[in-house]
Amino acid sequence: MNDQFPLALGIHQESRGVALSDRQRLNWLRLIRSENVGPVTFRELINVFGSAEAAIEALPGLSQRGGARRPVRVPSISEAEKEIEATSRLGGRIVGIGEPDFPPLLRNSDNPPPMVTIKGSAAVLALPAIAMVGARNASLAGVKFTRKLASDLAMEGFAIVSGMARGIDTAAHQASVATGTIAVLAGGLDHPYPPENNALFHAIPERGGAVVCEMPIGWEPRARDFPRRNRIIAALGFGLVVVEAAKRSGSLISARFAGELGRLVFAVPGSPLDPRSEGTNGLIRNGATLITCAADVLEAITPLIGRRYQPDQAEEPDSDGVIAAPSDRERSMLLEALGPAPVSIDELVAHTNLSVSTVWLLLLELDLAGRLERQSGGRVSLLFVNS
Repeated sequence: MNDQFPLALGIHQESRGVALSDRQRLNWLRLIRSENVGPVTFRELINVFGSAEAAIEALPGLSQRGGARRPVRVPSISEAEKEIEATSRLGGRIVGIGEPDFPPLLRNSDNPPPMVTIKGSAAVLALPAIAMVGARNASLAGVKFTRKLASDLAMEGFAIVSGMARGIDTAAHQASVATGTIAVLAGGLDHPYPPENNALFHAIPERGGAVVCEMPIGWEPRARDFPRRNRIIAALGFGLVVVEAAKRSGSLISARFAGELGRLVFAVPGSPLDPRSEGTNGLIRNGATLITCAADVLEAITPLIGRRYQPDQAEEPDSDGVIAAPSDRERSMLLEALGPAPVSIDELVAHTNLSVSTVWLLLLELDLAGRLERQSGGRVSLLFVNS
């Protein structure tokens, strides 16, 4: 049976989604936890092979033809079962992108994670949400403003999304924990960060909020995991508010993601003498909406509530699981066309005269072999691996 991948289900329909079977959930989890498989590759594998189970069977051959020096690692059924059980013991659940509890705005964002771990209320994830981020070393004025803004927006029926970091994030969660807040982690559900927010971490789901993470149980957050978390924060809300941010900060990365995802970006102005306001003032200079109170946010956000997001979606093909492998000649043609400069899929198809399906399959081979880098806007480039 084909997996019902939501990007092919038609998420524009008035549907709460379709639950995965136990077998599908295990295979989805095995596939997304496989080596060199990210959200984009996951989607393409499902679209090509029709199910996660069939895609898993095809992975060794795909990676080998792509030039991998060793077999790609795929978690066993037992490992997937253990992750699901460990998540359940912590009060969480692993949710697939087409299922009812998957956050709707995240589901409709660009290249969303196919599975997330959720602990807490599903109801809060269905509320219209606004993300709030800012400096970890926030000023007292910044913290006070954040608490006031988060509280006012929460009283208007909005869930408040943030990353549970020190400073602005913490203030946003604390001000909205009683009405509904969503914390996004960079690590696994058993590794909330920072440690001093453990009490807040437990209070959020206990008081009707939710904790969301993309990474598996046992995953300790690393520096490179925070941008992935920031992208989810940006995707979960109709807009993102930056209260304080230095010139180079994770909050500006979140703002960039929000802009790329078509979300509204708001910034609170600050003193030009305070380095914590350099980033927010720069956002305003570059087009972000200046705000000084909740009414400013509501004026821009309210017209968006109820808007139906309908991005173009790839249709899941009918497939019997038998896919003809591209020839060596076709593989050489694509490799010659690729280089370190990013190019679009359309450009590759036009240059090589190969079919779209052949190009996609060849890119999957390279991706699984760790030789492909995916860029913004769906572009790709070739990674040159040292011998």
